[in-house]
Amino acid sequence: MQITSVGHAGFHIRTEAGSILCDPWVTPAYFASWVPFPDNTRLDWDALGDVDYLYVSHLHKDHFDPDTLSRHVNKDATVLLPDYPVPDLRRELEKLGFTKFFETTDSVKHTVSGPKGDLDIMIIALRAPADGPIGDSGLVVSDGETTVFNMNDARPIDMDVMLDAFGRIDIHLLQYSGAIWYPMVYDIPKKTKANFGKQKRQRGMDRCRSYIDQVDATWIVPSAGPPVFLDDDLRDLNDDHGDEGNIFPDQQVFLEQLRIHGRDGGLLMIPGSVVDLKGSEHMTLTHPIPDDQVEAIFTDKAAYIEDMAQRFAPVIAAQKAAWAPAEGEPLLPALKAKFEPIMAQSDLICDGIGYPVGLVMGDETVVLDFPKRVVREPIEGEGKYRYGFRIAPELVRTVLRDDEPDWVNTIFLSTRFTAWRIGGYNEFLYTFFKCLTDERIAYADGWFAEAHDDSASIELGGYEIQRRCPHLKADLSKFGVVEGTTLTCNLHGWQWDLESGRCKTSKGHELRSSKL
Repeated sequence: MQITSVGHAGFHIRTEAGSILCDPWVTPAYFASWVPFPDNTRLDWDALGDVDYLYVSHLHKDHFDPDTLSRHVNKDATVLLPDYPVPDLRRELEKLGFTKFFETTDSVKHTVSGPKGDLDIMIIALRAPADGPIGDSGLVVSDGETTVFNMNDARPIDMDVMLDAFGRIDIHLLQYSGAIWYPMVYDIPKKTKANFGKQKRQRGMDRCRSYIDQVDATWIVPSAGPPVFLDDDLRDLNDDHGDEGNIFPDQQVFLEQLRIHGRDGGLLMIPGSVVDLKGSEHMTLTHPIPDDQVEAIFTDKAAYIEDMAQRFAPVIAAQKAAWAPAEGEPLLPALKAKFEPIMAQSDLICDGIGYPVGLVMGDETVVLDFPKRVVREPIEGEGKYRYGFRIAPELVRTVLRDDEPDWVNTIFLSTRFTAWRIGGYNEFLYTFFKCLTDERIAYADGWFAEAHDDSASIELGGYEIQRRCPHLKADLSKFGVVEGTTLTCNLHGWQWDLESGRCKTSKGHELRSSKL
C-alpha cells in the first residue's frame, strides 16, 4: 500500500486493487480564512484525481472542496458514502457530477469489488448533531496486507467494532490540532483567553493520544490540521510566535508530544510525502523536497507563512470581492424569514437555548427570541443578552444570499466574528445554527429528544459514575479523567463536578455519580 499526503486531511491511497482519494482540499475556506498548511497547490491534482474511489468524510469545507472535486476528480470514481441520516453529502456530490455511489452501513465491514480486485472497507459514521454538519466519519481500508485507519477529525465513540473486524491497524491518520473558534473570538480578558486556549490546546492533544492508545497502530500520522491563516486580519491566529494559548499547534509540536509520552512510530508528512507500507513490518517515507527544507517549514514558520500570504493574496482578494455588500436593506425581515420557520419546528432545541440571543451586525441589532420563537428588534431596557454575536453585515448578507444551511460551517469557523456569553457553552444554540433546513432541524430535535441508556456504571477516581458521557455518549472508561472532584471527558473536553453531577461546560447534561 502506498499513501500520499495531499494536504490537511487529504490522502491518496494506492493499492493493487484500486486507488482512493480522501478529502482533497485546496481552495481557501470559511470566508477565505483557512488555507491548507503546508501549501499543497503545487501538487499534480489531475493525476491525484484520476482514481477509482472517492471518499469525502463530511461537509466541512476543509474536507469537501467543490472546486477541486469539480475540476480535478474523475467523475467515474465510485464514491464511498458514509451512512448519514440526512443525505446532504450525496446531494452535493451529485451536483458536481458524481453518479456512482457505494452506500455503506455504519461500522460494518464491506468488500468493494472493481476490475482491479477487492478491498475491505469500513466507514464509521458519527451522526450526532455535534458531528460536523450533521455527520462526520472515519475510513478503514485493507488490501489484505496493510490496513489504514483514516480518522481525519472524526471522534468515534467505540474502537472495538473496527478492531474486531480488521484486527491490527498498521497506520493511523488523525487530527490533533484545533478546528474551532474557541476561545479566540470571545470577548474575555486577554489573560483568561490565553489560559482557556492553553487548556484547549492540551486537551486536543490528550484526546488524540487517547485514540492512539486505543487503536495501537504501528505508524501514526498527525493530520487534518492545522490550517494556516493568511489574511492580515487573522495572521495572529497562527502558531508562529510562541503563544502557549494558541489552539493550532503544528505536526512537529504533536510529534514531540508523542516522544515525551514515550510513543514511537510518529511520521511527519507534508503535501507530496509518500509512505510505502507492507503491513507493520516494512515502511519507507519519502518527501517531495529535501529533508532540511521540510524541517525549515516548521523551524522558520513565520517566514514560510509570509511567503504563502504573498502568493495567496490575489486568491483571498477575489473571494472577498464575491461577498455580498455590507450596505443594503435592514436584515431583520430576511432573518425572520430564515429563522422563524426553523424555530417553529424545534421546541426541544429552542427550549434548550432558553433565552434571547443578540446578533449585532454593524449598526443593526436583531434579537433571536428563542423562548417566544420569534426574530425581533431589541426591546428598550432589555439589557445585555446572555449570548451574543458581533458579525460584519457583509458576512450575514452573504450567507442569506446563498441560502446557507449552516452558519457554523461558514461564519463561525471563519473566526471573522466576536462573541460573548454569560454562563456556559450552549450546545443547543450552535446546533440550531448548523440546522437551517427543515430536514436538518427535524433530525437534530429528534436526536436530542431520544432517550439514551445510561444505566451502566464504572469506577473512576474514587467515584461510581455512569459509563456513557451525558454529552455524546463517549465511553468514560476510555475518555474520562478525574482530577480532584472534576471529571473531564477528553473526547470534547467537557467537565462535570462529581460531587453534584453538575455539568461545568454547558447547560443541562447532568452526570450520575456517587463517591465510593
